[in-house]
Amino acid sequence: MALLMPRCSSLHRPAKRGVTSRPSTIAKPVRRPGLAPSPLQQRPADVKMQFTSNDNLPAGSDKAFLLSSKFTKEAGLNPQVVYRNLSAPQLYELALAFEPGTHITSSGALATLSGAKMGRSPKDKRVVRDPEVEKDLWWGKASPNFVMDDKTFLTNRERAIDYLNTLDRLYVVDAYVNWDPKYRVKVRVITSRAYHALFMTNMLIKPSAEELKDFGEPDFVIYNGGAFPANKYTQFMTSQTSIDLSLKHKEMVILGTMYAGEMKKGVFTLMHYMMPMSGKLSLHSGCNVGDKDDVTLFFGLSGTGKTTLSADPKRPLIGDDEHVWSDDGVFNIEGGCYAKCIKLSPTTEPEIFNAIRFGTVLENVDYDPVTRVVDYDSQKLTENTRASYPIEYMANARIPCVGPHPKNVILLACDAFGVLPPVSKLTLEQAMYHFVSGYTAKVAGTEVGVKEPQATFSACFGSAFLMLHPYRYAAMLSEKMAQHGTTAWLVNTGWTGGKYGVGKRMSLKYTRAIIDAIHSGELDNAEFVKTPIFGLQVPKAISNVPSEILSPENVWPNKEEFSDTLNILGHMFNENFKNFADGEAYVGKEMVGRILSGGPSPNPLKPGQVVKLSDELGG
Repeated sequence: MALLMPRCSSLHRPAKRGVTSRPSTIAKPVRRPGLAPSPLQQRPADVKMQFTSNDNLPAGSDKAFLLSSKFTKEAGLNPQVVYRNLSAPQLYELALAFEPGTHITSSGALATLSGAKMGRSPKDKRVVRDPEVEKDLWWGKASPNFVMDDKTFLTNRERAIDYLNTLDRLYVVDAYVNWDPKYRVKVRVITSRAYHALFMTNMLIKPSAEELKDFGEPDFVIYNGGAFPANKYTQFMTSQTSIDLSLKHKEMVILGTMYAGEMKKGVFTLMHYMMPMSGKLSLHSGCNVGDKDDVTLFFGLSGTGKTTLSADPKRPLIGDDEHVWSDDGVFNIEGGCYAKCIKLSPTTEPEIFNAIRFGTVLENVDYDPVTRVVDYDSQKLTENTRASYPIEYMANARIPCVGPHPKNVILLACDAFGVLPPVSKLTLEQAMYHFVSGYTAKVAGTEVGVKEPQATFSACFGSAFLMLHPYRYAAMLSEKMAQHGTTAWLVNTGWTGGKYGVGKRMSLKYTRAIIDAIHSGELDNAEFVKTPIFGLQVPKAISNVPSEILSPENVWPNKEEFSDTLNILGHMFNENFKNFADGEAYVGKEMVGRILSGGPSPNPLKPGQVVKLSDELGG
């Protein structure tokens, strides 16, 4: 699908200056033969009624709040009509009126299209290298922070502003991030699409009417001109997509992509700088809490079960994706959830399935054109189908989304090699090592040319969003775990009894039983055995889990092949850690030594054995 361009759609049709964008077409009621006059037809002749597709659209906001902002003045933004913090029904009406491909589904959710880009573009993300902050940021070879200078940022900002100034209408969302009021940050989103406004209304924390009245100057502004391309000949550009962050200007500019997730992750990237720099640990994790106020953090890349396992009906949900661990405990960064919904089922994930209702944004899903029933199994447009909804749509959400210090940290890995145990207990050093690793594995058939499982690593389980060196986040994690007596667990939700194609996927029933045993405290008193190569502590028995699967070599038909595969995986972990060889400059030699001591100790490779990693930025 091509990007929607100004000349192609009423969504982006420039209006003449000084002319209202509200239609003025007048239509006379038509009387059909054989029918009694309608009440409208019985009105006096001098009463004229307006019948247009825009008849019920909301009026624009007073622009004073926007025009008085220093951000607006510096950027040169001069909108015609501005809609500020509209309700979901109002945004539905505007999206349906002006955005092609937008429909209401049978559940009441708003289904829409993001254009040509149906996922994030991590290699098009740029961070301005300012003298005030560059010493703190990670600029290494494996860093996700691709450099941009201030002049180019301002050039792209002007391109976005020029585009936004041509439009009939703009949408503004003023809201907060961070549920703990002590650490609240005010964010302003300016966009051309009603669906983007609804998305960010869901994903941010909505202010009350009184808070909005006193909102004042934002702390951070996103200019989403994503329906307009970047100039690929501008310095530092690699395509017509560019997502640019300036810590100096406290602004983000989006060009060449309408994928809504770029806004959400842009805010998270900002928090990955602001929070650690003030002593608070930002985390790409799910989070829930038990009836004893025992908090668990869930880390995991896509497909590992993070969203599914954190959405536990027995444990209220604090959040599904982004959190901060402060001196007071944990709090959710966001006001909503952004769940992958490919193969979503009311049987396996009822909490998420039931959250998809009026007010939810469904992005790039396939549905029946007549009944509007969504086909969650369909990959017609993309496998990365998404649902955005307020966290209060989750039946067991904990509002406000805050909790005490975590008791458990669970690192989820979908090991397609089938050699990691279903669960193992980690030392602080192992927790840091595996946190920095952020391991999962792709399987055959997911990409052209992938015939064997392929190891994928994403530092801190969200490499694409890191601002600082991964070791800095890991050191903070270890410090907080030690201070609050937190236990770390590595849980494999991948394969057992052999690698992908030979063994089978770990039963969700058994994984849930393992998580339950962690939460009940059963594993705190379990007897453990140590594994080869990785040195992991594996429990001998767990309630409702077959004991033979706890040690993976027991269920491999070929023990020598198991040992070879385990050894190769160990080399993959060590090979990946070469990306962080510059860590000593950020955390010191002693901390680097501690982190590395938590890694595997593989044997030399045999002739013909190779180590192959995926080079994608995960998260």
